[in-house]
Amino acid sequence: MNSKALLELAFNACDNKRAEDIIGINVANVTGVTDYFVICEGNSDRQVQAIAREVKDEAQKNGIEVNRLEGFNEARWILVDLGDVVVHVFHHEERDYYNLEKLFRDQEIITFESEML
Repeated sequence: MNSKALLELAFNACDNKRAEDIIGINVANVTGVTDYFVICEGNSDRQVQAIAREVKDEAQKNGIEVNRLEGFNEARWILVDLGDVVVHVFHHEERDYYNLEKLFRDQEIITFESEML
C-alpha cells in the first residue's frame, strides 16, 4: 500500500471513531522516518484509546504491520507507527500543549475533508 492510500486508511479509521480535527502533515522532506503524520484528538481517555485501536485494527485488516503503539495505557497521546504514516492521537489538552502543527507549519497540511475529495 502506498503512503497516500495508507494516509486515507488512517484518516478513515480516525473518523470511524469520531476523532476531531483530523489533519495530515507531509513530513517526507523533513524526516527520513515517515512520509506523513496524522494528528487528531479525542475528548476522553476511552475515545483516544478507541481511535488508536481502530487505526491499529484497520491497518492489520489491510495487511499493514503496526511497528509501534505507544502511550495506550495513559491515553493522553497515543502514537501508532504504520511506517510511512505515523498517527498521533491526542487528548484535547495534550494536543494544545504539544502543538505539533506549529512545529511543522511550513509543511503541506492535508485536511480530512480535502483528502476525501
